[in-house]
Amino acid sequence: MSTHSPTALISTAGHCRVACGFCFRADRAHGFLDTATYTRTLSRLKEMGVEGVCLTGGEPTHHPQLRQLVRLARQFGMSVSMVTSARAAAEVGTLSTVAHLLANVTVSADSQGAMLLGRTTRTAATGIDTLRAISTQTKILHVTCWSLSDSECRDLADLVSEAGVEVQFSPVVLDERALRRDGKSVQDCLVQQHLDADVLGRCFNLSERYREYLGELRDLQSPTTGGERWLCRSATAYVSADGYVRRCPYGQASVSVHAPRAEIRQFLTAPAQDRVTPDCAAICRPSSVSDERSASCAAQT
Repeated sequence: MSTHSPTALISTAGHCRVACGFCFRADRAHGFLDTATYTRTLSRLKEMGVEGVCLTGGEPTHHPQLRQLVRLARQFGMSVSMVTSARAAAEVGTLSTVAHLLANVTVSADSQGAMLLGRTTRTAATGIDTLRAISTQTKILHVTCWSLSDSECRDLADLVSEAGVEVQFSPVVLDERALRRDGKSVQDCLVQQHLDADVLGRCFNLSERYREYLGELRDLQSPTTGGERWLCRSATAYVSADGYVRRCPYGQASVSVHAPRAEIRQFLTAPAQDRVTPDCAAICRPSSVSDERSASCAAQT
């Protein structure tokens, strides 16, 4: 019997210097994932039929043994990808040393409105610069969107078209604390997500699955529907930097990679008990994230 999750998202660190105001990460801690825990994690995941891992953070390029993490996964016969916010010369340099070993690299960026909301400086242009500097065959720019303008979308479409990279989008999802802090309501958030999708649709061919996801997100957040929750459908398991496996980053149930094999197998193959929340709706979907979030420039079709 194999796991319901053919891939796994692995946190390489429990902290992150970027500290986005809208970060999806559910766990916070100090320190890096140690190689002994990581090796045991790979062994257990391989036994469960996991075929690929994605290294995330914190920021994976800050891990002092990043190259070893990548090589270990490949030695287990797994494909390796990475999600990074690398912009600084040292970060991009570290990424470049392992880029040729990676199946794909996703560089995170934020729209202008999202940068203001999350207090970040991850522009799409600097994200493209990072992707241009590495040798990975598949390069993806992932843009978190909030309060988009037509001119910003047109500039973004020109950027990704010229660079020849894939582009993915995610709307900002604000939790109750963030809503209170920024003086916004759930309805404000829903309206903005709808407006941003309309703007994106004028410059990009958004996938049907992405539009369906926005509908699901609306239903989860809407006070008029009661926020109906469905059971987790994540196709990607999550491993925290301290070695705990969950069905997704926001899953309440977990099992340590140091637990007996039978216990880990039972956890990963048993029906999910966690229910989806707006925070993790982007992850807890049945298909692959790259298929669901992807878009192409309208001018290219």
